[in-house]
Amino acid sequence: MVVLLGVVHVALLGIWDLAAAPRLTVVLLIAGSALTAWAAWRLDSKVSAATVLAVALALRLLLLALPPTFSDDLLRYVWDGRVLSAGHDPYRHAPDDPILEPLRDARWDIMPHRHVPTVYPPLALGVFTLGGWLPLPLLGIKILLVSIDLGACWLLIRLARVRGRPPGRAIFYAWHPLVVLEGAGMGHIDVLLTAAIVATVLLLVEKRDLTAGFAAAAGVLAKLHPIVLMLGWARVARRRVRFLLGAGVLVAIGLLPVLLPGVPPGLVTYGVSWEFNGPLYEPLWRLFDHLDTDDWVKTEILDELKNRTEDHDRWNRVYPFVYPQLLAKLVLLGGFGLAWLIFSLFGARGDPIVVTGRVLTAFVLAMATVYPWYILMTLPLAALVRHRAWLVLSVLMPLAYVPKHTPYDLWPWFWVVMWIPFFVLLPLSSWRQEHDDGASTLTLPWSTASSSATAAPTTPAGNGKTTPSPSSNDSKKRSSG
Repeated sequence: MVVLLGVVHVALLGIWDLAAAPRLTVVLLIAGSALTAWAAWRLDSKVSAATVLAVALALRLLLLALPPTFSDDLLRYVWDGRVLSAGHDPYRHAPDDPILEPLRDARWDIMPHRHVPTVYPPLALGVFTLGGWLPLPLLGIKILLVSIDLGACWLLIRLARVRGRPPGRAIFYAWHPLVVLEGAGMGHIDVLLTAAIVATVLLLVEKRDLTAGFAAAAGVLAKLHPIVLMLGWARVARRRVRFLLGAGVLVAIGLLPVLLPGVPPGLVTYGVSWEFNGPLYEPLWRLFDHLDTDDWVKTEILDELKNRTEDHDRWNRVYPFVYPQLLAKLVLLGGFGLAWLIFSLFGARGDPIVVTGRVLTAFVLAMATVYPWYILMTLPLAALVRHRAWLVLSVLMPLAYVPKHTPYDLWPWFWVVMWIPFFVLLPLSSWRQEHDDGASTLTLPWSTASSSATAAPTTPAGNGKTTPSPSSNDSKKRSSG
């Protein structure tokens, strides 16, 4: 199994320009992911931590040399690092800004979204800057991220041991071709986010609350997503004040200088315009478009508000923003807010793994943009507890690359194949660990056998596609990417 998995990665390296052969690349990724699931099932209690880490290192070294063609985010990372090194503010100056013209090079010509200032938090920018100081910036950033990713694998093995599980539980993350490709191959900063999440959960399980707060802050400063986890993490921490102190101080130090001049315009653009492969967003905005929901909101709500308040100027400014895509985002935001409160305040029962998994699941379901590398943050804990819905989704998620690199549309068939199995398996999956003591009782992620019984902890101590800018006369013709 390990040899076959190595063959898959060698084949990916042999393709080299993955964007030139997206179909073959996706087939290899899906086949390799299925092999990883089989290996995780067969080797769960039969493999040592050293073997898990050695294979993980070997697979990452194989793909480290790949050019970032399947995703060009790494080009933007290097650019943002150069902007910061030159003393400019990447949050206020987009790559197209004339003030940055002296920094332009050949990579600038092919860099994505040159009109949008950066959306990456300070710790991510620090990694970009550090990698940019190295002789080969693209490779330098990837080496840094691979080192961090291997650290995440080690932390996951340690978490498995703390929870009374064998180190083989880390296989589904450590050897997963999608994880290896996104980290070592494409150099996505999401591996830093993932490492911070695993570190936070481990430290909370070990009741090291202040250090857990530091790790949580690192996650927020790498990518903003862990903000949604802060309340739940604080609720399961034994010493909540220590956790909040550790997290709050570092987050304030990192984000206040960025936010004091105002919300970064790149972040606003991302929130309003970005969309691709949202699990609930894709069908919801199309339903709103079919039902002419935007027209109903304008005539039944906005017109009524104009008549009642007689403040036409104020409400006229709202009309351009009433279109199906944005309405869907607002509805999902409200739904996630409710789920977030429930899972953070009432659904944790003291288990960091449970609260993290549930909140991240609700968060991803509410997102309008879910690229393949976005799900990396859920995979370590999903591997640990064998969460069938997430493991199956990770096998199918490479299909999202096909509409990104071919003329085929994401909707409906690629979306259906990726997300329907996830929705079917979600009620049958659990973030609580199953009762098992060895490989003889283990089940594959897609098995119908129950594996979600609650187990107590064993130690005291869990290229984007955008919609056009809103306009009043073109509110219903937005493309979803």
